[in-house]
Amino acid sequence: MYDTNSTFFAPQLYIPNGVTDISFYEKAFGAVELRRFSNDDDSIHVSELSINGALFHLHEVTANPAQFSPEKHNGTTALIGLFVPDVDAAVNQALEAGAILVSPVQSYDYGYRQGDIKDPFGHVWMIEKKI
Repeated sequence: MYDTNSTFFAPQLYIPNGVTDISFYEKAFGAVELRRFSNDDDSIHVSELSINGALFHLHEVTANPAQFSPEKHNGTTALIGLFVPDVDAAVNQALEAGAILVSPVQSYDYGYRQGDIKDPFGHVWMIEKKI
């Protein structure tokens, strides 16, 4: 699990109301759902997931105008960096799970191999490795 006395980041990603299927994250990244709070219609209110111990949450959109899913503005204000051992394999796995390729995998002179994908809810993930 994780040490609640430690300092760590846990992105909070907003998804549209009524979502019941978040299996993309399991198929694309091997995420494990740790817990879920569902609405009366079984849609997701909040889901806590882990990718190799790194936590993130999915929240349904609420009335707060400062917190929204990427689809509201056809863009995103955050890029989620996910470090993996094999960038090419991870990007291919995400694409097979339903991601959209934003930027192809390549090595950069600043010492990283990376590629960007967009998940089904519009969140952009930079899959990367220091080389």
